[in-house]
Amino acid sequence: MTDITAIGEILIDLTQTHFNEYGVPQFSANPGGAPANVAVAASRLGVKTSFIGKVGNDGFGIYLRRVLEENQVDCKGLRISSHPTTMAVVSVDGAGERSFQFIRGADIDLSPEEVNEFAVLDTKILHFGSVSLTPGISRSATIFAARTAHRAGGLVSFDPNYRAALWNTERDAIEWMTIPLPLVDIIKLSEEELPLITGTPDLEEGTRLLEERGISLILVTLGGKGAFCRWKGETFSTPGVPVSVADTNGAGDTFLGAVLSRLCQRKGKPLEGLERAELEDILAFANRAASLTCSRSGAIPAMPTLSEFEEVGS
Repeated sequence: MTDITAIGEILIDLTQTHFNEYGVPQFSANPGGAPANVAVAASRLGVKTSFIGKVGNDGFGIYLRRVLEENQVDCKGLRISSHPTTMAVVSVDGAGERSFQFIRGADIDLSPEEVNEFAVLDTKILHFGSVSLTPGISRSATIFAARTAHRAGGLVSFDPNYRAALWNTERDAIEWMTIPLPLVDIIKLSEEELPLITGTPDLEEGTRLLEERGISLILVTLGGKGAFCRWKGETFSTPGVPVSVADTNGAGDTFLGAVLSRLCQRKGKPLEGLERAELEDILAFANRAASLTCSRSGAIPAMPTLSEFEEVGS
């Protein structure tokens, strides 16, 4: 059985790094896509993961498959599209301000028929994000996978990672980020996303409202301050790990990948019999993993391996 199957986008983060001597902007093509990042992070931390998604029949698509394979992520569910591989372009102007542009392609082309139902059923945790809920046939594929896992008694993890540029309106985003909530067991969202989903920025009240909707484990990331958690009607915070930050890209995905990996390594079902003390230890581990990612440049290249924790006795 697979521990974690992630479904959704895998793409190229085309990020401007500098200008050359002629003033021409230079870009670096990095592997990206939040669900793919979570699959890699969890795999590096010792669990069996797989990915379901779509890339183009091009050089970037070949490269992304290789990145997943090099990180021991099962790619049987990675399909090839007639559309080019999706890109997220990050540009920097003369004042240092960043702008984002998404060039959508293969990632929105995954159909429900291309989702291997057996692979979804044969996994402990199915994970997805909200990018694959934006307009496109992949929306149907994502909901199909989440519903299939939920009906079979598997756990469903959701990260409503809001990217305003991908939605027609904020109202559309809120609608589609809340539609799958009845299927969700574990949710990880940022402090900024909590009021979008719940209507309140208050951590206690916002997470209570999510618990009322049937979500068992609610995690709110607080950047360098750590994370806030609600579990079994109780709430608590875990502090962040101080670090000299090189790049925060992928930190949230590392955090969630670490949490899911530790849950899957428990005896029995991932959430069965979980008590607060053990959960606090899991979140402390996830905060350390995220801090290591922040201390290095690049998302996937910066993600820690289990051996790095074992070397220091963690």
